[in-house]
Amino acid sequence: MNINFTLFAQAIVFALFIWFTAKFVWPPILRAMDDRRKKIADGLAAAEQGTKSLDDAKHRIAQLDADARSRAQALIAETERRGQQIIEEARAQAKIEADRVIANARAEAEQAMQRAKEALRDQVAALAVAGAEQILKKEVNAQVHADLLAQLKGKL
Repeated sequence: MNINFTLFAQAIVFALFIWFTAKFVWPPILRAMDDRRKKIADGLAAAEQGTKSLDDAKHRIAQLDADARSRAQALIAETERRGQQIIEEARAQAKIEADRVIANARAEAEQAMQRAKEALRDQVAALAVAGAEQILKKEVNAQVHADLLAQLKGKL
């Protein structure tokens, strides 16, 4: 065997191997690498989009949180104002009720005083008549007795 022939045969086999690899093996590998590169690029783009969406969501959440806090503060202020208004209305109603109760009590006291005065007048008149009857030792006429009581009531 000749070394030149072996070297030449190996060069031809090597050239056929390169041609076969370039024709049948290398294109699927390149396609796989391109697909992988595209998937990586798409993944990076999706990650960028996700980061941007996350930032937007954080911004919206901060905005919604601020809006909710301001609405909550407004509701608290409104509730406190309404509570004070209810307290004031209750105080006014209680004062009106207290004034009415006091007026009724005064009226009842006045009526009781008038009844007591009437009863006292009747008792004083009866005692005066009884005292006069004792002094005179005689019985007074019923008509005269009624007239005397009316006169005594008028004087008292």
